[in-house]
Amino acid sequence: MSSYIKGLFHGLGTLLTGMKVTGQEFFTKKVTEQYPENRATLEMFDRFCGELTMPHDAGGKNKCIACGLCQSACPNETIRITTEMVTDPETGKSKRRLVLYQYDLGSCMFCHLCVNACPTGAIRFSTDFEHAVYTRGKLVKTLNKQ
Repeated sequence: MSSYIKGLFHGLGTLLTGMKVTGQEFFTKKVTEQYPENRATLEMFDRFCGELTMPHDAGGKNKCIACGLCQSACPNETIRITTEMVTDPETGKSKRRLVLYQYDLGSCMFCHLCVNACPTGAIRFSTDFEHAVYTRGKLVKTLNKQ
């Protein structure tokens, strides 16, 4: 009978210890983000890779030289570039021009290899993270059109 009472008091003591830890945790300040209620004030970290973008200047031009390094660096063929050869009227030399830059967000691994391979810094990842769509076809983006 004494072992039963000792076990009962031991169980009660461990229950109170657990309740003490739970009570302390209940009253500490929380750091959890309340998404989507805080959508207006939510800020993502600069290192977050959300979506590949191609920034344009005020004239609508981008820095892409259509070298194809980002396409060859992509491990799962997320990037598809279409180029054409044009002759420069001033110098008479032919050079590559970007016609179409397609990016499939649905198959991207966000590995950052394409951004690292770009010699001109024409592409970068934005911090946008809301990409919910009903069809996968809407995840294929054309980046060189503004």
